[in-house]
Amino acid sequence: VGEEAKQMLGRTPGNITAIRPMKDGVIADFIVTEEMIKHFIRKIHKRNAFANPRIIICVPTGSTPVERRAIQEAGYAAGARKVQLIEEPVAAAIGAGLPISEPQASMIVDIGGGTTEIAIIALGGIVCDESIRVAGDEFNLDILEYMRREHNLLIGERTAEKIKIHIGSALQELDTPPEDYAVFGRDLMTGIPKQIIVSYSEIARALDKSIMKVEEAVLRALEQSPPELSADILTNGIWLTGGGALLRGLDKRIAAKTKLKVHIAEDPLRAVVRGTGTALKNIGRFKFLMTA
Repeated sequence: VGEEAKQMLGRTPGNITAIRPMKDGVIADFIVTEEMIKHFIRKIHKRNAFANPRIIICVPTGSTPVERRAIQEAGYAAGARKVQLIEEPVAAAIGAGLPISEPQASMIVDIGGGTTEIAIIALGGIVCDESIRVAGDEFNLDILEYMRREHNLLIGERTAEKIKIHIGSALQELDTPPEDYAVFGRDLMTGIPKQIIVSYSEIARALDKSIMKVEEAVLRALEQSPPELSADILTNGIWLTGGGALLRGLDKRIAAKTKLKVHIAEDPLRAVVRGTGTALKNIGRFKFLMTA
């Protein structure tokens, strides 16, 4: 489960299967998701075999009632006494320390693994939102496809993710460019393993179409926002969270597209989980944000 299982993706022998139970932010395999939640409960309550904790789970804003119900059912089946849901951009905004209960608007763009969640939040609620299934996983597939197309090199998803982390960029020209990265894979012409050196500007080209989709979704959310809140967004800017916020130059690219200030939250990778933890600790204060 977790990081240990991730290391096994694409490397397992015939008798072991590495499964990704969540896809695009929702459940793809109910039974395995239930087992994963059970594992997390056991990890926290080491001594207590009969623990039945209260659980809060993040859901994408674009998820359907059926998908949300499935997530809750998995939590109850894993032994929780109460399962509540909180929407991802709201959790990200709490984790980023934004004043979501105030009448002034905060705009959050959370680029996670399966989905990019964009929301304008005021008075503790989402005023308008946009959810697209283009995020970290899609970026990995873009890199994988680019390597196949441009270099005749077949790589796995884990290698694509390593490339994204080491030299992933949203701009083809950076002020402080990262060093070129050595990529290992299989030559599609000969079938023999080979190594190539890749630069950040190549990865920026590979990711360009997906990042354009994120930019378009940000513009759509801005178009929907009430004029009273537009002034707040102009003053406060846009906040980026999620692993995708770590792409080099993404803040500058979105700022150039929207003509607004763009900030990256502190530790963007864990903003959603930190926000969910804060909501769980202060359940009385944030109760109105959750659905039972």
